[in-house]
Amino acid sequence: MGIGAARGLLIRGGDVLESVHNLTTIIFDKTGTLTLPVPRLTDYIPTTGDFSPSSLLQLAATVESGTYHPFAAAIQQQATAEGITLLPARNFYTAPGEGVSALVDLNSTAVEQRVLVGTVPWLQSEGVIIPAEATIQADLLVHANKSITFLAVNHQLAGLLAISHDLRADAQSTIAILQKSGLNVMIMTGDQEVPAQAVANQLGLTNTQVLANVRPDEKAAVIARLQQAGERVGMVGDGINDGPALAQADVGIALHSGTDVAVESSQIVLMGDRLQDVVSAIWLSRSIFNKIRQNLFWAMTYNIIGIPIAAGVLLPSWGIVLNPATAGALMAFSSISVVVNSLTLRME
Repeated sequence: MGIGAARGLLIRGGDVLESVHNLTTIIFDKTGTLTLPVPRLTDYIPTTGDFSPSSLLQLAATVESGTYHPFAAAIQQQATAEGITLLPARNFYTAPGEGVSALVDLNSTAVEQRVLVGTVPWLQSEGVIIPAEATIQADLLVHANKSITFLAVNHQLAGLLAISHDLRADAQSTIAILQKSGLNVMIMTGDQEVPAQAVANQLGLTNTQVLANVRPDEKAAVIARLQQAGERVGMVGDGINDGPALAQADVGIALHSGTDVAVESSQIVLMGDRLQDVVSAIWLSRSIFNKIRQNLFWAMTYNIIGIPIAAGVLLPSWGIVLNPATAGALMAFSSISVVVNSLTLRME
């Protein structure tokens, strides 16, 4: 446990390392885990003449101020950079994995209008009609590896926003090492297939290793199905939506900068927020079990050889016998060798 702490790993119990040693599959959440915590808002495009890009951004920032999500952080960050102030709003509502809404005072009057920011299916379920032109425009942005969210005012589509995700610096090397170690690595995300597969390709993963369009409430079920198929699953995540999946996994691994729900649901916390520490956790578990096997080998070897000699099996033929003092010294040396071999783990 001390070695793990020195390497930036908070490990909750020795049995966790045994579970890590038995893993066959590791699933990474995409947004905020493989990618940087705050994505970049690159486009905010009105689909009607009633709104300008800045007013569209103001509406989105106002509604997203009532929730915590990487998309919300990106929108808030851009609004702050442009000096945009938020509008009066109340009755914030979050549909996990789908969108957010609020009653917003658009013109500093007593008349409030419901503003929704979210996915196409959710907006459509709320009675919003998505014109074909907006769909075409969104598809172009999706093929540019961007994630799209739509904004509607009083059930009328007002515009769309595009967000770009930059991979963490150590994401590619971490995935490569894990795959070389024999683990099946997968990505699970609520994003559409095209941007999700684009990220997978950057990381050297195939399309079959991508689980796209997975709602937050479906993540735990996906892991459960893999477990039923005989897989030992590790889950790496950071967000509030990852909590149930982290708890369902055989080993939940959370970034320290993640939400309290994610951290509390995990058996391992990456204190340095480095994905490469996932590799360290795998290495540590395998090294410990290798040391255990080595120690068992040496302990058994000493006993298998020493006990018969001490019993006098070599006395008739070779005249060799161990007196009690020598036998005791050899037993002590056996214990010392096991301790020294274990301590070498700190130097690896």
